[in-house]
Amino acid sequence: MHEPFLTALQALADHERAAGMRSYHKVDRTYLGLTNPQINDLVQEWRAALELPDRIALATGLWRTDIFEARVAAAKLLTQARLRPDDHAAWQLIAGWHRDFDSWAIADHACMAGQKRLVADPSRLDRVEGWTRSEHMWTRRAALVITLPWTKQNNPKTEELAARERILGWAATYTADPQWFIQKSVAWWLRDLGKRDPERVRAFLAAHGDKMKPFARKEAQRLLK
Repeated sequence: MHEPFLTALQALADHERAAGMRSYHKVDRTYLGLTNPQINDLVQEWRAALELPDRIALATGLWRTDIFEARVAAAKLLTQARLRPDDHAAWQLIAGWHRDFDSWAIADHACMAGQKRLVADPSRLDRVEGWTRSEHMWTRRAALVITLPWTKQNNPKTEELAARERILGWAATYTADPQWFIQKSVAWWLRDLGKRDPERVRAFLAAHGDKMKPFARKEAQRLLK
Protein backbone atom coordinates (compact mmCIF):
# COMPACT_ATOMS: atom_id res chain seq x y z
CA MET A 1 0.00 0.00 0.00
CA HIS A 2 3.01 2.32 0.20
CA GLU A 3 3.35 3.05 -3.52
CA PRO A 4 1.01 6.11 -3.73
CA PHE A 5 2.68 7.61 -0.67
CA LEU A 6 6.15 6.99 -2.08
CA THR A 7 4.99 8.68 -5.30
CA ALA A 8 4.00 11.73 -3.24
CA LEU A 9 7.52 11.88 -1.80
CA GLN A 10 9.11 11.42 -5.21
CA ALA A 11 7.00 14.24 -6.68
CA LEU A 12 8.89 16.69 -4.45
CA ALA A 13 12.34 15.41 -5.40
CA ASP A 14 15.16 17.93 -5.74
CA HIS A 15 18.01 16.15 -7.51
CA GLU A 16 20.62 18.82 -6.79
CA ARG A 17 19.83 18.77 -3.10
CA ALA A 18 19.75 14.97 -3.17
CA ALA A 19 23.33 14.89 -4.49
CA GLY A 20 24.42 17.10 -1.61
CA MET A 21 22.66 14.85 0.89
CA ARG A 22 24.36 11.76 -0.50
CA SER A 23 27.73 13.45 -0.10
CA TYR A 24 26.90 14.61 3.43
CA HIS A 25 25.48 11.35 4.80
CA LYS A 26 28.10 9.18 3.07
CA VAL A 27 25.77 6.17 2.84
CA ASP A 28 24.99 4.57 -0.51
CA ARG A 29 21.20 4.75 -0.85
CA THR A 30 18.64 6.75 -2.80
CA TYR A 31 18.05 10.34 -1.66
CA LEU A 32 15.20 12.44 -2.99
CA GLY A 33 16.41 15.78 -1.67
CA LEU A 34 13.37 16.65 0.45
CA THR A 35 13.53 18.93 3.47
CA ASN A 36 12.24 17.91 6.89
CA PRO A 37 9.31 20.38 6.66
CA GLN A 38 8.25 18.80 3.37
CA ILE A 39 8.29 15.34 4.91
CA ASN A 40 6.48 16.63 8.00
CA ASP A 41 3.68 18.14 5.92
CA LEU A 42 3.08 14.90 4.03
CA VAL A 43 3.24 12.73 7.14
CA GLN A 44 0.81 15.00 8.97
CA GLU A 45 -1.72 14.43 6.19
CA TRP A 46 -1.14 10.67 6.20
CA ARG A 47 -1.45 10.37 9.96
CA ALA A 48 -4.75 12.25 9.90
CA ALA A 49 -6.13 10.02 7.15
CA LEU A 50 -4.98 6.58 8.35
CA GLU A 51 -5.90 4.41 11.31
CA LEU A 52 -3.01 2.98 13.30
CA PRO A 53 -2.91 -0.47 11.63
CA ASP A 54 -2.72 1.21 8.22
CA ARG A 55 0.00 3.55 9.45
CA ILE A 56 2.01 0.58 10.70
CA ALA A 57 1.60 -1.13 7.34
CA LEU A 58 2.61 2.05 5.50
CA ALA A 59 5.63 2.56 7.74
CA THR A 60 6.67 -1.03 7.07
CA GLY A 61 6.49 -0.54 3.32
CA LEU A 62 8.25 2.82 3.30
CA TRP A 63 11.08 1.54 5.50
CA ARG A 64 11.70 -1.43 3.19
CA THR A 65 12.35 0.87 0.23
CA ASP A 66 15.64 1.97 1.83
CA ILE A 67 15.06 5.45 0.41
CA PHE A 68 16.30 8.07 2.87
CA GLU A 69 13.17 10.21 2.95
CA ALA A 70 10.89 7.17 2.96
CA ARG A 71 12.62 5.81 6.07
CA VAL A 72 12.39 9.19 7.79
CA ALA A 73 8.69 9.34 6.90
CA ALA A 74 8.18 5.82 8.25
CA ALA A 75 9.61 6.87 11.60
CA LYS A 76 7.59 10.09 11.70
CA LEU A 77 4.37 8.15 11.03
CA LEU A 78 4.83 6.41 14.38
CA THR A 79 6.28 9.29 16.43
CA GLN A 80 3.38 9.92 18.76
CA ALA A 81 3.09 10.02 22.54
CA ARG A 82 -0.18 8.10 22.65
CA LEU A 83 -1.14 5.35 20.27
CA ARG A 84 -4.52 3.71 20.55
CA PRO A 85 -4.27 0.84 20.90
CA ASP A 86 -0.62 0.66 21.98
CA ASP A 87 -0.68 -3.10 21.43
CA HIS A 88 3.03 -3.61 20.77
CA ALA A 89 2.66 -3.71 16.99
CA ALA A 90 4.17 -0.25 16.53
CA TRP A 91 6.85 -0.94 19.13
CA GLN A 92 7.71 -4.28 17.56
CA LEU A 93 8.19 -2.61 14.19
CA ILE A 94 10.28 0.27 15.53
CA ALA A 95 12.39 -2.00 17.72
CA GLY A 96 13.18 -4.19 14.73
CA TRP A 97 14.53 -1.32 12.68
CA HIS A 98 17.79 -1.11 14.64
CA ARG A 99 19.25 -3.92 12.54
CA ASP A 100 19.13 -1.61 9.52
CA PHE A 101 20.71 1.45 11.13
CA ASP A 102 23.75 2.63 9.21
CA SER A 103 23.70 6.40 9.71
CA TRP A 104 22.89 8.79 12.51
CA ALA A 105 20.10 10.67 10.73
CA ILE A 106 17.79 7.74 10.04
CA ALA A 107 18.68 6.11 13.36
CA ASP A 108 17.80 9.25 15.29
CA HIS A 109 14.41 9.63 13.60
CA ALA A 110 13.60 6.00 14.37
CA CYS A 111 14.78 6.42 17.96
CA MET A 112 12.53 9.44 18.41
CA ALA A 113 9.58 7.21 17.53
CA GLY A 114 10.92 4.55 19.89
CA GLN A 115 11.34 7.02 22.74
CA LYS A 116 7.57 7.59 22.81
CA ARG A 117 6.88 3.87 22.99
CA LEU A 118 9.40 3.33 25.79
CA VAL A 119 7.91 6.13 27.87
CA ALA A 120 4.47 4.62 27.28
CA ASP A 121 5.71 1.24 28.56
CA PRO A 122 9.08 1.30 30.37
CA SER A 123 9.10 -2.51 30.61
CA ARG A 124 10.29 -2.36 27.01
CA LEU A 125 13.69 -1.30 28.35
CA ASP A 126 14.33 -5.01 28.87
CA ARG A 127 14.53 -5.45 25.10
CA VAL A 128 16.72 -2.38 24.65
CA GLU A 129 19.21 -3.69 27.20
CA GLY A 130 19.98 -6.51 24.80
CA TRP A 131 21.08 -3.95 22.23
CA THR A 132 23.95 -2.85 24.49
CA ARG A 133 25.69 -6.18 23.83
CA SER A 134 25.26 -6.12 20.06
CA GLU A 135 28.24 -6.32 17.73
CA HIS A 136 26.45 -3.77 15.53
CA MET A 137 27.75 -0.34 16.54
CA TRP A 138 24.57 1.50 15.47
CA THR A 139 22.46 -0.82 17.62
CA ARG A 140 24.63 -0.15 20.67
CA ARG A 141 24.39 3.58 20.03
CA ALA A 142 20.61 3.35 19.65
CA ALA A 143 20.27 2.00 23.20
CA LEU A 144 21.35 5.38 24.55
CA VAL A 145 19.62 7.58 21.97
CA ILE A 146 16.26 5.85 22.43
CA THR A 147 16.46 6.24 26.23
CA LEU A 148 17.15 10.00 26.25
CA PRO A 149 13.74 10.75 27.87
CA TRP A 150 15.23 9.51 31.15
CA THR A 151 17.62 12.47 31.10
CA LYS A 152 14.75 14.95 30.93
CA GLN A 153 12.72 14.22 34.07
CA ASN A 154 12.84 17.15 36.50
CA ASN A 155 11.32 15.34 39.47
CA PRO A 156 11.79 11.66 38.70
CA LYS A 157 9.81 9.06 40.62
CA THR A 158 11.52 6.11 42.28
CA GLU A 159 11.02 3.84 39.29
CA GLU A 160 12.25 6.55 36.91
CA LEU A 161 15.40 7.00 38.98
CA ALA A 162 15.93 3.26 38.91
CA ALA A 163 15.62 3.25 35.12
CA ARG A 164 18.04 6.17 34.91
CA GLU A 165 20.61 4.29 36.97
CA ARG A 166 20.10 1.20 34.84
CA ILE A 167 20.84 3.18 31.67
CA LEU A 168 23.84 4.87 33.25
CA GLY A 169 25.13 1.36 33.92
CA TRP A 170 24.93 0.70 30.19
CA ALA A 171 26.73 3.96 29.51
CA ALA A 172 29.49 2.98 31.91
CA THR A 173 30.18 -0.15 29.83
CA TYR A 174 30.47 2.05 26.73
CA THR A 175 33.13 4.40 28.08
CA ALA A 176 36.03 2.19 26.98
CA ASP A 177 34.56 1.67 23.49
CA PRO A 178 36.80 3.52 21.01
CA GLN A 179 34.05 4.09 18.41
CA TRP A 180 33.42 7.82 17.94
CA PHE A 181 29.65 7.44 17.70
CA ILE A 182 29.53 5.37 20.90
CA GLN A 183 31.60 7.94 22.79
CA LYS A 184 29.35 10.66 21.40
CA SER A 185 26.23 8.83 22.58
CA VAL A 186 27.57 8.63 26.14
CA ALA A 187 28.47 12.32 26.04
CA TRP A 188 25.02 13.20 24.69
CA TRP A 189 23.26 11.27 27.46
CA LEU A 190 25.41 12.84 30.18
CA ARG A 191 25.17 16.34 28.70
CA ASP A 192 21.37 16.20 28.69
CA LEU A 193 21.23 14.71 32.19
CA GLY A 194 23.57 17.46 33.39
CA LYS A 195 20.82 20.05 32.83
CA ARG A 196 18.75 18.42 35.59
CA ASP A 197 21.12 16.36 37.73
CA PRO A 198 24.63 17.78 37.42
CA GLU A 199 25.86 16.04 40.56
CA ARG A 200 25.03 12.62 39.12
CA VAL A 201 26.95 13.47 35.97
CA ARG A 202 29.94 14.59 38.02
CA ALA A 203 29.83 11.32 39.95
CA PHE A 204 29.70 9.34 36.71
CA LEU A 205 32.66 11.22 35.29
CA ALA A 206 34.63 10.77 38.49
CA ALA A 207 34.07 7.03 38.27
CA HIS A 208 34.35 6.48 34.53
CA GLY A 209 35.54 9.67 32.84
CA ASP A 210 39.16 8.56 32.63
CA LYS A 211 38.11 5.88 30.11
CA MET A 212 36.26 8.34 27.86
CA LYS A 213 37.78 10.14 24.90
CA PRO A 214 38.71 13.76 25.70
CA PHE A 215 36.12 15.18 23.28
CA ALA A 216 33.39 13.08 24.96
CA ARG A 217 34.35 14.20 28.47
CA LYS A 218 34.33 17.80 27.33
CA GLU A 219 30.92 17.42 25.71
CA ALA A 220 29.48 15.64 28.77
CA GLN A 221 30.52 18.55 30.99
CA ARG A 222 29.47 21.32 28.63
CA LEU A 223 26.25 22.28 30.45
CA LEU A 224 27.37 21.61 34.01
CA LYS A 225 27.16 24.57 36.36
